[in-house]
Amino acid sequence: MGNDSFTAQKRGSGGGGTLPTTTSNANGRLAGVRLPRGRQIHKTFNNLKITILCGFVTILVLRGTIGVGNLGSSEAEAENQHLIEETNRILAEIRSDSDPDDPAEPEFNPNITYTLGPKLSNWNEARKIWLNQNPQFPNYVNGKARILLVTGSPPSPCDNPIGDHYLLKAIKNKIDYCRIHGIEIVYNMAHLDKELAGYWAKLPLIRRLMLSHPEVEWIWWMDSDALFTDMVFEIPLSKYNDYNLVIHGYPDLLFDQKSWIALNTGSFLFRNCQWSLDLLDAWAPMGPKGPVREEAGKVLTANLKGRPAFEADDQSALIYLLISQKDKWMNKVFIENSYYLHGYWAGLVDRYEEMIEKYHPGLGDERWPFVTHFVGCKPCGSYGDYPVERCLSSMERAFNFADNQVLNLYGFRHRGLLSPKIKRVRNETVTPLEFVDQFDIRRPVDQRGS
Repeated sequence: MGNDSFTAQKRGSGGGGTLPTTTSNANGRLAGVRLPRGRQIHKTFNNLKITILCGFVTILVLRGTIGVGNLGSSEAEAENQHLIEETNRILAEIRSDSDPDDPAEPEFNPNITYTLGPKLSNWNEARKIWLNQNPQFPNYVNGKARILLVTGSPPSPCDNPIGDHYLLKAIKNKIDYCRIHGIEIVYNMAHLDKELAGYWAKLPLIRRLMLSHPEVEWIWWMDSDALFTDMVFEIPLSKYNDYNLVIHGYPDLLFDQKSWIALNTGSFLFRNCQWSLDLLDAWAPMGPKGPVREEAGKVLTANLKGRPAFEADDQSALIYLLISQKDKWMNKVFIENSYYLHGYWAGLVDRYEEMIEKYHPGLGDERWPFVTHFVGCKPCGSYGDYPVERCLSSMERAFNFADNQVLNLYGFRHRGLLSPKIKRVRNETVTPLEFVDQFDIRRPVDQRGS
């Protein structure tokens, strides 16, 4: 139904109509975005200060290494303390969402129902026309629906420095899986809507990507703290031909117990269609930070079993919406639990050696989990529901468990599930293509050599 290969192409401006999200100037070019001169100077000044600080720190280190006696030691200590304070101040400024040159934005009125954007009612028709006019951007490639995996992290550095290292490992893991399975990926670090921060930031991002990428059939959201741990398993998309939302959960917990953990929004798929836009519109009004989110949290706690008292989160809001408006939405929602689209880490990471001994990748379920999700760990934050050491060692095990499946093609593996170091497991050969035929996990199992 489309191109024979999954190649990246630039979209031309002609032959296809204009998307609702496109803006242009009078000459037909996309309007350029330039930072205000004041902001440019401000950022340049910050960079200069950081450079100077690095120079001072270097001098202090050399002083301590070479030794200058006791002369001026108190002065050096005072200077060192000043540098520490200045460094912390600049880091706090970088982490801040504010900028002295930012124009004042109007405050959200809590008496008005929040919306993600202008109401769209003809997206299916508009998208169909666009796809017909732009055959170079098909929504199916070689018979497979085009998927866009979406993930991200806050725009500021992690509170815990090692958190940035594990964010890097998490995105490396996702890139590996997407490369193997021909999936496109977007990593977002921007808050597209200041009202929907935290748990809710995914909603405006998903909507924007749907409207800006009509060639994508499925948008797949995945939290930054979720890792692929079965690099062979593929989502059985044909199973969902009649559905528009695929999410991990349990129907009995949802409708019989009304549990606040009946579903998990850390990994789910939305079809790019009008129904999904309508659900996003219905989902978002509980999300604006401040009084709206706080009051909505009280409603959710009162109606969902086991939910603690805290502000509204996106997962509880979706569960409440599907319970209270079951007839409107559930005929297009597939609640998946035959494999681990979301797998709770605490019951999995200590069993990896057993899985390696008894099973093999490609199963996706409790025998070899598709996704291991580190709910409650928050490696980038300054707090979490579990000890930091336990979370980080468990994430290291999960990453290496998955990475071994990738490294196997190249003849290497990690020395252990807690070790970043690798070792050779096969010698080089004069017939390397035999190894490609045998170990390339991009091939179906039945097509690999023995």
